[in-house]
Amino acid sequence: MSHSQPLPENVARRTTSSRSWNGVSVDLNEFTCTGRVCFPMEANLERARLGALLEEVGTDHWEVRTARSTPCPNAYRPRHMYFAPADLELWGHSADTRFVRCAAISFEVDEIRQRIGVERGTLSAGVARIRFVDETLWLLIKLLTEAIDDSDPTTELYGDSLTVAIASKLLGLQEETKSSKCGLSPVQLSDAMSYLDAKLPCRVSLAELADLAGLSQSHYSRAFKASTGFSPYQWQLQARIERAQNMMINTNKSLDDIAENTGFADSVHFGRTFRNLTGATPAAWRSDRLS
Repeated sequence: MSHSQPLPENVARRTTSSRSWNGVSVDLNEFTCTGRVCFPMEANLERARLGALLEEVGTDHWEVRTARSTPCPNAYRPRHMYFAPADLELWGHSADTRFVRCAAISFEVDEIRQRIGVERGTLSAGVARIRFVDETLWLLIKLLTEAIDDSDPTTELYGDSLTVAIASKLLGLQEETKSSKCGLSPVQLSDAMSYLDAKLPCRVSLAELADLAGLSQSHYSRAFKASTGFSPYQWQLQARIERAQNMMINTNKSLDDIAENTGFADSVHFGRTFRNLTGATPAAWRSDRLS
């Protein structure tokens, strides 16, 4: 969506796409510029912020500053990120840039710690980190921004899982408990399967599943995968495809109707996902089994 605030000097165009998962707000910002830029980065200063530079074009590198006239003290590194505690004002600066794509994630540290089930970690919520590099975090953030405009129901669990992974990595939650390695109990697994099946193909949040089992989201994600071999969102997507396969064999419904009944935006989206998971197009798969 287009940004409605007045544009900073030398910023010709700005677009922002936003979405929330799991109490985490995610913004993908794109700036088209005509030269030197320096402006305050808008944010909810009551929440901590984690940001990542995803792409830039220009003769000077983009940097985040803690004051307008104070250059970043850390040398440029590709795929750099920043962490800003609540109440810290940040500035975006470049002496000569033409295009910047960057992500900004905001959250309440205590709330996200409670959600993922960690009381303390390596992150000091009051200390800023500017131009640091972590390839895993950067990739997780990039994947999260790519899901912002995806309306597919499975994206709910996908985004939830990514936010848990980001928070766990950022907070320094590295160790796995013995119980999460062993997986869910038979009752917990049965409850999960029944719940997901009853909700199919609608959106389901990771918080719903974790609450059902009485576990934290980070613990639940690991235990679910240990039990099934799939993450929750992968399991839900596979179940939708299996339901579609059953309909293709046992009904005369069109592929458009099957796509709609299994929660896909249209037959094109359904066909692409089906082929990625099965190696065949829906039409070819159906024809092969009915011939």
